[in-house]
Amino acid sequence: MDFALPHSWPLVVFGGFVVGLLVGLTGVGAGSLTTPFLISAVGINPLVAVGTDLLFACITKSSAAFRHFRLNNVDVRIVGWLSAGSLPAATAVFLWLAWSGQDTAVLGKYIRQMLAVALLFSAGAIAIYPIAANARKAAARDDDGRETTHRPLLTVLLGLVLGTAVALTSVGAGAIGVVALTMLYPRLLIRRLVGTDIVHAIPLTLVAGLAHLRLGNVDPGLLATLLAGSIPGIAIGSRLTGQLPDWALRAALAAMLCLAAAAVIWK
Repeated sequence: MDFALPHSWPLVVFGGFVVGLLVGLTGVGAGSLTTPFLISAVGINPLVAVGTDLLFACITKSSAAFRHFRLNNVDVRIVGWLSAGSLPAATAVFLWLAWSGQDTAVLGKYIRQMLAVALLFSAGAIAIYPIAANARKAAARDDDGRETTHRPLLTVLLGLVLGTAVALTSVGAGAIGVVALTMLYPRLLIRRLVGTDIVHAIPLTLVAGLAHLRLGNVDPGLLATLLAGSIPGIAIGSRLTGQLPDWALRAALAAMLCLAAAAVIWK
């Protein structure tokens, strides 16, 4: 695959910076915002936007995953159960894409529709996260320090849903995943919930991104341009974390996701 910078590379760098800033501030946004930005603002084919975004999300989340591992913020068993559902689901989606011979124009239309739904779900997940977190705190007070009760079957089923959503739209591993985990594991510390969700996203986005690469749905020049903007954005956002109220950040991100959904549909 040839390497070439997109003709609108200044816009792509700026978009990567904004996404990186939001990832640094909130921990989510790489998958939820990049794909709709590439489709609606840059005019990228939906399949190429999803494939490129998956590898972009994998790279941007890797440094955060390393820090969470080092700080023991990861429940390895939950990651394993999620992966047991998400990786086969993503693989099944790509086998279907490779063997079904779907018309790319028709498939792109369906992907835009599914992306819009996933974005709205993500916005709702971000909005209700404080409620789920408060329920988690109440459960933690009631259990008198007992260990977390693991739920393998429900966790695998959650992985199936996330794997399918991420493979088709690149959305779901972040905001939706962490809220669902909060509800499944109310006694798990917030930092371990976030760390577990981020670490699970690494193999999922890597497998899905490489599969899209194999299908020719990744633009290396576009990926490099996004990273050129996102790396400084993440660095700045990480430094600003804690200086802005959490409710304002969540409200702004939820509003941006809703606008992104509308832009994808109108595009």
